[in-house]
Amino acid sequence: MTPNPNLKTYTLQEIEHYKIYGRTDETQNPLPLFFNGSGIEVSVTGTELWIDIDVDYDMHEPWIWTALNGAFMSRQMLAAGTYSLCLFRSMSPEAVKNVQFFRELQAMSEDNTCRLLIKGLRSDGEFRPVAAKRYKLEFIGDSITSGEGTYGAKEDTDWLAMYMSCSRDYARMVSDALGAEYRMVSQGGWGVLCGWDNDPRHNIPSRYEKICGLAEGEMNEHLGAAKPYDFTSWVPDVIIVNLGTNDASAFNQPAWTDPVTGQTFQQRKEADGTYNAEDLARFKQAVIDFLEMIRRNNPTSHIVWAYGMLGYDLTLAITDAMNTYQRQAGDTNTAFLQLPDTTDETVGSHAHPGEKSHARAAQVVIEYLEKYLGA
Repeated sequence: MTPNPNLKTYTLQEIEHYKIYGRTDETQNPLPLFFNGSGIEVSVTGTELWIDIDVDYDMHEPWIWTALNGAFMSRQMLAAGTYSLCLFRSMSPEAVKNVQFFRELQAMSEDNTCRLLIKGLRSDGEFRPVAAKRYKLEFIGDSITSGEGTYGAKEDTDWLAMYMSCSRDYARMVSDALGAEYRMVSQGGWGVLCGWDNDPRHNIPSRYEKICGLAEGEMNEHLGAAKPYDFTSWVPDVIIVNLGTNDASAFNQPAWTDPVTGQTFQQRKEADGTYNAEDLARFKQAVIDFLEMIRRNNPTSHIVWAYGMLGYDLTLAITDAMNTYQRQAGDTNTAFLQLPDTTDETVGSHAHPGEKSHARAAQVVIEYLEKYLGA
């Protein structure tokens, strides 16, 4: 391939028009993409556009997806290193092309070296203003919101980065339908109170108030992940919480033992299969506490708790907790939304909701938000 002599290299600071998606520390150069659904959007003329990136990982390689003029264009695994990816070439120079570059993979709490940094862009065109979206939506969740299972065959059961996706999950479907931009805070296996295996360290509320509290280690701290998140910098119209699935699983698992202190933690069931009343109350309180935290940081946002894509085990507990919160806080700007359960026809890889299941759930959320937002 003959190199294009007209390509110019730009850092993000040298580009007047672009849009950043996802929670990040925008003072960083290069720019870190921590979360699934984080990325960059540009509108540019010219025949070619390349993005310069810095990638590393130990166990879980980052994946990305791209869109051109609103249409899905590519999805790929990234190798470690510093290099460039071509986002388009040989196109009509005068036309303005809208390009989106997104991280597919969730923030990896199990791989402190996993990183995806944007160093800059190269083009022979001019960068034009990026159109604003109508709404802002925040999605908070677990592996469902991370899109685990949306790629791969039903028979594929390995826990791998390539099966996790924001390009096919309900959050993107809802946002596209409503013309909204979105941010995501999700982690597979985590819950409101504890993880699927009763690990009480694995709860989303404990990390919610940092830019990316899910990304740990010295490197991520240097990239700004541990900084307090500025909630005033991006105010969502609606916050969709999809948590509780892993909390339900914890009731069926053995006790978790702290490897340092030897202390144990367990959500228990009684001999007759009912939930231990004390442990169920503990879960309900965690829901109430998280609603209080969300409202404290997002005083004007509508809060929707959506649940049910992998069973309805804790539906009553969640709705009871929400009713208690509403009564105690006098906060009626909240709602519960039951999502369709995943079936044999809609399941994806790793026994998680597949693309069809996400589409069914998205339609429920879309119809509700269209009424709420008057879209």
